[in-house]
Amino acid sequence: METVLVQINNNKAYKLLEGLEDMHIIKVLKKSAQKQQKLSEKYAGKLPSDIADELQNYVAQSRNEWNNRSI
Repeated sequence: METVLVQINNNKAYKLLEGLEDMHIIKVLKKSAQKQQKLSEKYAGKLPSDIADELQNYVAQSRNEWNNRSI
């Protein structure tokens, strides 16, 4: 069996899929799509605060070095 992803653009199409499922021709695996979660929300609070502070300091130092470089 092969699994495919289908976007429903019309309620009639969804009813057709339900009919095919009732006849045991297909199986609807996912009836509603979940909203994509923002990466900032997904990873918020994942780093311990001490490591996050060290990372922020490193980034600030790197930016200062980049801005103060002489080429």
